[in-house]
Amino acid sequence: MRIHLRYIFIFIFSFSNYVVIAQESDATTKPTTFVVRGSVREGDTYKPISKVNIEVNGGAYTRTDLDGKFRIRVTIGDELIVRHKDFETVYYKIVNDDRISIEVQPSEPSNLGVSKLRSNTKLFNSLLDSVSTYLKKDAEKSIQFVGDALSISNSVRQSGEAYELLADVYVYWNQYDLSVTNYRISLQNMESNDVKLKLGKAYKNNSNYQESLETYEAIDKKELSNYQRTELYEGLGDTHFSIKNYSASITAYTIGLDIAQKHLITPKVTDLNSKIAQAYNAAGERDKAEGFFENSLNLAEQENKTRAVKEKITVADFQNTKNAYEDEIELRKDALEDLKDIESDSIIDNESALTPQKQNYKIGNAYFLKKDYNSAIPYLEESIREADIKEDLVVKKDATRKLSDVYVDAGNYEKALLTFKAYTATVDELYIKREQEISQLARFNRNITEKQNRITSLESDRELSESKYELTAERNKSQQLIIYSLIGGVILLLVTAYFMFKYIKQQKYANNLLALKSLRSQMNPHFIFNALNSVNSFIASNDERTANKYLSDFSYLMRAVLENSEEDFIPLQKEIDLLELYTKLEHFRFKDKFAYSINVDESIDIDQFQIPPMLLQPYIENAVWHGLRYKKEIGHLNITLAQKNKTELTITITDDGIGRQQSNALKTENQQKQNSKGMGNIKKRVAILNEMYKDKVDVSIDDFQDAEDVGTKVVVTLKKD
Repeated sequence: MRIHLRYIFIFIFSFSNYVVIAQESDATTKPTTFVVRGSVREGDTYKPISKVNIEVNGGAYTRTDLDGKFRIRVTIGDELIVRHKDFETVYYKIVNDDRISIEVQPSEPSNLGVSKLRSNTKLFNSLLDSVSTYLKKDAEKSIQFVGDALSISNSVRQSGEAYELLADVYVYWNQYDLSVTNYRISLQNMESNDVKLKLGKAYKNNSNYQESLETYEAIDKKELSNYQRTELYEGLGDTHFSIKNYSASITAYTIGLDIAQKHLITPKVTDLNSKIAQAYNAAGERDKAEGFFENSLNLAEQENKTRAVKEKITVADFQNTKNAYEDEIELRKDALEDLKDIESDSIIDNESALTPQKQNYKIGNAYFLKKDYNSAIPYLEESIREADIKEDLVVKKDATRKLSDVYVDAGNYEKALLTFKAYTATVDELYIKREQEISQLARFNRNITEKQNRITSLESDRELSESKYELTAERNKSQQLIIYSLIGGVILLLVTAYFMFKYIKQQKYANNLLALKSLRSQMNPHFIFNALNSVNSFIASNDERTANKYLSDFSYLMRAVLENSEEDFIPLQKEIDLLELYTKLEHFRFKDKFAYSINVDESIDIDQFQIPPMLLQPYIENAVWHGLRYKKEIGHLNITLAQKNKTELTITITDDGIGRQQSNALKTENQQKQNSKGMGNIKKRVAILNEMYKDKVDVSIDDFQDAEDVGTKVVVTLKKD
């Protein structure tokens, strides 16, 4: 039990949540608003046009700044109307949240110097578009594009925009400390209320609660739009809630709700009703919480289906806290029905609270708390089944443990014991998976830290060069703030690098141990020993030419095996070549014991397959040394490669030796231990590779024939990448 508690402890402190939920709007529901960025420029010179009127049909209004850029709140399907006295009115339909670039006919001739500057500006904006494209797909690429953009930026405004976008990337990937640093650098380059609001939220997410409150309070509310004011009070409420100051949280949420209701900001009305309810519930005022939850539930039903399901689950959690299990179960069952439609249109990540396996688990738990064990069991079993299909080991672990508890309380101790054993197996599997995720996360953090270092260096160089000719007294002040933030960032990076260095050193040690074990399992010491004895016998009989030939082939095989020992997979053709050489050497020693053949189906595209190095050698060695060697007459060893289907091939190793049972009877106790350990290492190796590469290799062993010498048949199934 202590071992399993240790596993759970490591899991809780190591696991990082990455939630990506695809939300699809119904045709009859209200779409979500968002801020879109854009620019208006001349088509041939790419010169920015300032003071262009940007209007949403029947909605928001803004104008472009000196760099021709604008931000405006829109929804999918809105039409932007772009007006200016120097060009014809342009109409642009919003289809997504990508950056908008509007090019119009030039208003004045261009010259070479301006053309070069505009070319750089166009490249800069193109790089920022690439950042937005890769933001949710590849953090390292996004950060690289920001660094490239900063290297060609020609104004503090451009630098401020780039650092803001870099901070957005870090927020999405939960690197809140780095997001805070870059939002601050963005503000030092260019004042922006949007960035200030983002900084306040980033401080809260990074647990810098006092800094978050100070940032929100310092914003001039008179300069904010109605939506920004709603965001500000929502952010204040979130921060107060995080420090358990529930009365202040409710006050801030209520002010934000009044603004949202007055100006018909529908999504925020729903969110703030829900958050007020959660704050009242946390403060112990459940009656007040229930009223606001009822409002949020009704409002969410009028939005898209995903938002409605999310709110049902939030209210169900509330019903659980006040032991209203019937109401909780009813809400979760409704949510399960809605999830069927959502899953048909989008993918729900396992980390989301909306997964069916989590809802089935919570329904089963509610029935368990009601002591309705017969109703609890089917939902917990369904949760385990769903979690198994979707490879959600966390929910599978919890549901299996809960099912064991149900059986215990129901008095079915036999099933309780079986279920608890399944639970412990799941905990072990989860522990292995978490170790792999920790290693991947360390590599990810190391890579983005290196890229942040590069960007930090770019900013430092740019600031040093600008200080020679364009800094004023006011600018000097701002520069000091930037330098201090850079020093703080460098110190933070150095501390992070120190701990990462220690972690990498430990990992390297563990990997070296694994490599040594792999070498021992791939090249059997018996083979080396017997091969050298064969060479010795050739020399003793004055057959130096044969000994040299054998030793040359043997050394080539040894060198190839050692070269491949660091790889998880090698090309199948390479493995076949090594297999032919190994079998040839074994046959050279035992010509009077067996004949062999290696057959490769001509229809197989060998280049499309890879295989763990020296996976097949132990099976061939067993066939020769423990089956064919003891046969009275000449035996046969056949190795066949055949196409199973488009994505799989089978490698069959058969021999008509004495078979596994007779071979075990002939072995000494020490030989039996060594063979068992060797086969066990192969099984573990295949299991780990399948865990990493999604069931790429399958191995089965059986008797070959019904005869006195039954022989052995090994079938290895290999899947294409």
